[in-house]
Amino acid sequence: MKPNQKLPPVVLALDTCTELCSAALQWPNGRLSVAEEAPREHSQRLLPMIDGLLSQAGLTMADVGLIAYGRGPGSFTGIRICTSMTQGLALARDIPVVGISTLAALAQKVIDSTSARYIISAIDARMDEIYWGCFEAVDGLAVLVGEEQVSTPQALQSLFADAETIFACGSGFETYPDLILNIDNLTLAESVKYPDADAMLTLAVSEWQQGHATTVDQLAPVYLRDTVAWKKLPGRA
Repeated sequence: MKPNQKLPPVVLALDTCTELCSAALQWPNGRLSVAEEAPREHSQRLLPMIDGLLSQAGLTMADVGLIAYGRGPGSFTGIRICTSMTQGLALARDIPVVGISTLAALAQKVIDSTSARYIISAIDARMDEIYWGCFEAVDGLAVLVGEEQVSTPQALQSLFADAETIFACGSGFETYPDLILNIDNLTLAESVKYPDADAMLTLAVSEWQQGHATTVDQLAPVYLRDTVAWKKLPGRA
């Protein structure tokens, strides 16, 4: 899609890629969000969350002009739920979509609440590994530096040497607390454990303005591990 400097009238964001299930809504007159830590209940919680937000705003899905979805990395099941839900909602009304990195959403939450310039986001990937990415705050937005990766936690430690102050966030640092021990230039954002849809709204608007929104046929979940393949819902080519 071509760049569009105007905001879509209503942006709906949703994420189920980690233990946190969340949805958020932005429209010209306001912004609402809801989040619940509910592992294994995302498929039951998400639609009521969305309906509740739309009802509070006095809107319906017919008003939504863009759907932002958590594209991963994260839980394989959670990513599939988020992608399937986005596909179902977008197909019904041909709504454009934009995938938002869960790691970027974590970094954005830190940027929104601190003066952080450099952030490392890490999500527990199980199997003694973490998903992680380095981000820089540029004009108030989380911008990826390098590539998102999956690795052992120990692979991160070399990044901290001789660096400026770095903020760390995400469940990866809670799962592997030794990563932050004895590192003077590392500040842990303890309140930022999971990505959520509210932080994705900010990134989604930027992606829309840059023309990065796509049709629903171009949904692009990101697993980082190549052991899961996304399959579209029945009836789609």
